Amino acid sequence: MIEIIIVEDNNRIREGLSVLLDGTDGFKCRGVYSNCEAMLEKIGDSEPDIVLMDIGLPGMSGIEGIKILKKLYPDVQILVLTIHEEDDLVFEALCAGACGYLLKQTSPARLVEAIREAYEGGAPMSSHIARKVVAFFQEKKNNNGTNAYNLTLREMEVLKSLVEGRSCKAIADSLFISIETVRFHFRNIYNKLHVHTQAEAVAKALKEGII
Repeated sequence: MIEIIIVEDNNRIREGLSVLLDGTDGFKCRGVYSNCEAMLEKIGDSEPDIVLMDIGLPGMSGIEGIKILKKLYPDVQILVLTIHEEDDLVFEALCAGACGYLLKQTSPARLVEAIREAYEGGAPMSSHIARKVVAFFQEKKNNNGTNAYNLTLREMEVLKSLVEGRSCKAIADSLFISIETVRFHFRNIYNKLHVHTQAEAVAKALKEGII
């Protein structure tokens, strides 16, 4: 059972998300909040697997809430669901500790899939957001194509696919390799970047423009 908390100030959207998640097999909505302050006060009672977080919230911003939440509960996965697609907000949210970034026009089926991906350690993103991230990397890439962490070409491909929000299976299919080989590359990437999870690898790649 994947347990989820929703932080969303729009009553209609918040209630709709709650109904969707509670009506999906394997999902349980453990709490709904209209602001970060209320969520941070009560989250210790539920200890969810996933927090579905809006950014434009009254009071404390969603990005500030992500930072505090990751310090208090580093194992909780935070998936942004918002209308905002400005570059600076996308990168601030991911670097603050969000494991993925979705826009609110995301279909219910894709949202459910993305929550499962986040729970399994993935970094789901709306396609438009993923393109922004890739463009950012292309701008930051060194002219000679080298990187400070000595990632191999295949590891760079896997990391790029990870940043684009692809699941382990999708990466394997796109690169024509086995899932076990993808996991092998994950381990090498983690070791070289000195991180422990896919979300940390994405955040570090964003901060340092690795690919």
